This record gives sequence, structure tokens and C-alpha cells, in this order.
Amino acid sequence: MTTTNTKRIAELNDLCRKAPGIAGKMYLTRGIADLPDADRSAICEKVETFDSFTADNDPYGEHDFGSFEHDGHKILWKIDYYDRASFGTGRDMGSEDPSDPAQTVRVLTIMLASEY
Repeated sequence: MTTTNTKRIAELNDLCRKAPGIAGKMYLTRGIADLPDADRSAICEKVETFDSFTADNDPYGEHDFGSFEHDGHKILWKIDYYDRASFGTGRDMGSEDPSDPAQTVRVLTIMLASEY
């Protein structure tokens, strides 16, 4: 992957976190969905504004993973890349070029660390 592609992937991932309904899909695990509305809202806002990327949690510079604490819970979020043509067919395949939004569907999953 080139530096240009990595930078573009990071930009697209940041957009997915900030506007998941427009730039990707967002899924909440059962543990997150079962939390009170105020907690879910606060967690989603923390994901949207997450900027604590380091070499430890973002070794490839793609901004595709993060973790933080919320009200005693460790929260994880992850962005996966799927081939747009196969997504939703039951035979989902990974995208060959996550830097190309025309062929990639981004899926943001937010979960409790205990669900991982």
C-alpha cells in the first residue's frame, strides 16, 4: 500500500466515523445496544471525535481501530472494508482497494471489549 493510499484510507475512515450513514454502515453490538440511550449517544460521539491514534493502536496509519473507557466499560470500535459488489449477498468479500469508495463499503462496528 502506498503512502497516498494509506492517507486516503485514513481520510475515508475518519469520514465513516463522523458520518456513518453517508460514508459507510454502522453496527452496534448487543452490549452497546442494551445500554441506556444517553450512554449510546455519548459512546457514538466519542467514536466520531476519536483522535487518539498512536503507533500502538494504529500501526498502519489507517485510523481503522480505537478504544476508550466509558462509565466503567472498555469500548472498542473497528472499521472493516468489504467489496461493494458482494456486500449483502451472503458471500461478502473484502475490498481489494479500500482507498476506492466506488468499490468499498466501510462497516463501523462499536462494541464492548467484553464482547470481542
